[in-house]
Amino acid sequence: MTTRREHDLLGDKDVPADAYWGVHTARAIENFPITGVPIGQYPDLIVALALVKQAAALANRDLGALDAPRAAAIVAACQDIRAGALRDQFVVDVIQGGAGTSTNMNANEVIANRALEHMGRPKGDYATLHPNEHVNLCQSTNDVYPTAIKLALIAGIARLCAAMETLRGAFADKAVEFDPLVKIGRTQLQDAVPMTLGQEFRAYAVTLGEDIERLREASTLLHEISLGATAIGTGINAVVGYTEAVRVHLSDLTGLSLETAPDLVEATQDAGAFVQLSGVLKRVAVKLSKTCNDLRLLSSGPRGGFGEIELPPVQAGSSIMPGKVNPVIPEVVNQVAFAVIGQDVTVSFAAEAGQLELNAFEPIIAHSLFRSLTQMRQACLVLAERCVRGIRAHPHRLAEIVERSLALVTALNPKIGYAAATEVALAAHREGKTVRDVVIEKGLMTSDQLDAILDPDALARGRKKM
Repeated sequence: MTTRREHDLLGDKDVPADAYWGVHTARAIENFPITGVPIGQYPDLIVALALVKQAAALANRDLGALDAPRAAAIVAACQDIRAGALRDQFVVDVIQGGAGTSTNMNANEVIANRALEHMGRPKGDYATLHPNEHVNLCQSTNDVYPTAIKLALIAGIARLCAAMETLRGAFADKAVEFDPLVKIGRTQLQDAVPMTLGQEFRAYAVTLGEDIERLREASTLLHEISLGATAIGTGINAVVGYTEAVRVHLSDLTGLSLETAPDLVEATQDAGAFVQLSGVLKRVAVKLSKTCNDLRLLSSGPRGGFGEIELPPVQAGSSIMPGKVNPVIPEVVNQVAFAVIGQDVTVSFAAEAGQLELNAFEPIIAHSLFRSLTQMRQACLVLAERCVRGIRAHPHRLAEIVERSLALVTALNPKIGYAAATEVALAAHREGKTVRDVVIEKGLMTSDQLDAILDPDALARGRKKM
């Protein structure tokens, strides 16, 4: 392998001659063999880093801090990266010490060496264009890295919301399909009062819609950036006018309404927006997992359980029990939810562990949030396409359970009183009879009166018949 020699504060080091990364990245590769997941596996983050560096180059050019040829070369390199080039050159591990410095330096070096190619110069010719002096001009990891994370998260949230909308639509379609089917509702796993299967599925659609709105609210907090803060928020080494100029260029490049934080010292140390997003992702995970629990219960059986619905069979369920089919899609979504909940704990601890003017643990915050967004998005799409759209109802089973339910006695309270209704329920349960049978046997009401009051469809839809 041919190499080129680069230099940093620790001395000289050889790096592969064809690598776009340099000495700082090389040391990070050696120092952080942690997850085996390079930052290049998070394309949103790489694009976001290129956007920040491009905006900085344009701002520095406008302010006279960077000459036009170097600015143009940096911009061209950033555009290449945004288009998907050199993704394999972003090689540092996503979990790293140094508050993201290795990620920032990896980006600086790749962009510098690609820019040198645009200028007709060889890789490593930093006298012509330098990763720190030019690509990182007026910047610090401490304002670049969190800003890039925020841009990447905004993109990830948008994709998750789209996937959740797909799942919401699948549940909404089933709600319409199942609206004519009356079933028994349940509280605490005990029979409650009648409802429709459509109402049950519509509730799943509504809860997803609510969570989409909460995610969009969390996304708005990420539009506040700290570029121009540099090291700790005082703006040291940034030229006059840079903070506003870079915000304008980054807003133009992204199409987002970005705002500079009103207090850059506070913004440099604050991870509140990340904690807020993580909490919302946990909310989504918890509620979606509850929905999957419901789907597994309602489809349990096929003969020894509830058996009210049937999930589409997608694979054999047992290596020993022929014909067994398991609810594997809801099960995998449950597991994604468990992971997201755990990742929220990680984000919480990492945010709390920040000290004084900087949070050093943003790499694990970013890794956790990116994973949660990706996992939840895929889970929603799989649940919609491989499960919800193919769910079938069992109308006869639904009707049978309603007919035998003791909870129908609730509708008799206004006519015969709570005490008498209780005696009816106890007798029906003890003797294995229906509520209707016991009421008629006791002479409490006529058959016609019962027909009016115990009409399951009317009870499910809140229509009282007297």
